[in-house]
Amino acid sequence: MSIWKQILLLALLGLLAFAGYETHRRYIAPEDGAGQAGRRSSGPAQVEVASATVETMRETVEAVGTTRARQSVDIVPEADGRIEALTIAPGDRVEEGTVLIRLDDVIARADLAEAQARFLERDRVLTRLTQLRQSNAVSEAAREEAVARLAEARAQVDRAEQRLAERTILAPFAGTLGLAEVDQGARVSAGTFITRLDDLSEVEIEFSIPETLFSRIKTGMKITATSVAFPDQEFIGTISEVDSRIDPVSRAFRTRAVVPNPGDTLPAGMFMSLELVLSQSDETVVPEEAIVFQAAETYVFAVIDGKARRVTVKTGPRRNGMISIREGLEPGDQVVTRGLHRVRDGSDVDIINLSGLASDSDEIKS
Repeated sequence: MSIWKQILLLALLGLLAFAGYETHRRYIAPEDGAGQAGRRSSGPAQVEVASATVETMRETVEAVGTTRARQSVDIVPEADGRIEALTIAPGDRVEEGTVLIRLDDVIARADLAEAQARFLERDRVLTRLTQLRQSNAVSEAAREEAVARLAEARAQVDRAEQRLAERTILAPFAGTLGLAEVDQGARVSAGTFITRLDDLSEVEIEFSIPETLFSRIKTGMKITATSVAFPDQEFIGTISEVDSRIDPVSRAFRTRAVVPNPGDTLPAGMFMSLELVLSQSDETVVPEEAIVFQAAETYVFAVIDGKARRVTVKTGPRRNGMISIREGLEPGDQVVTRGLHRVRDGSDVDIINLSGLASDSDEIKS
């Protein structure tokens, strides 16, 4: 065979091989791939599910407020003078009647002694005139004048006793003292601020609530107060007062709550976060991710006998990632939480988290 015929034969064989490859790539391979894909897609969709459970769902409203003492008074002197004794220290708890401050009282004591001496003298005069009157030795007018002068002396004693009492400042009620603004030995005037006394056995918290809730807020309702200063502690109180007016600017109304404060834990002026429970009830709940919102319909995919069934539901309040189901499900029903995009109504499903159904918060198994 000539060399040219050999070359032509090799070229023809190469052309036939190329044509066969192209035919397989374009027509046979796609059909095989489609068949494999069809076989893969025909299997059940892999999903994760959670069981509907019963939990206590609460409807709450949140607010913020500031504490203030149940009773609070500025300690001020009622007279001028020099401070002889300052028996207070910041943070001290004192009982009602405890001596807080003594002003110099030498002059006040002298005035009282003088008034008492005058009273005793006039009392003796009245006694003598009364005896003389019995024998008509003096007139009735003289005796009556002595009675009036004795009453005047009694009033002078009362005033002197009051002025002496004003030299000592007592705690008007049991409470906790604040910082002192003066030192012992300082001269003060009547009305000078010395310190503040707070009764912190209970604290009052004032806060505002939107007007839309006005009809639902009543005295006696419980509130829970927290503070960043005490992150692991909750303070429980009750609503004591509800304002009768709505603020026209904020469209809210003022509310006050009283919180027991054992050990004077909470100071006056502390910022507090509050939660007020409006209602609570036991309801069927599922994880929020199981809910599908579409147009005017809300539904879930419930797993029944290995198939996904579309179930229309009526939802309620949400809390901590759970949402209540008012209609459509019963406790124990299983709903799809992961893989929702793979299922249709009536499609077969393969649950891949069977071992984790006891806890809806289990991690996804890989």
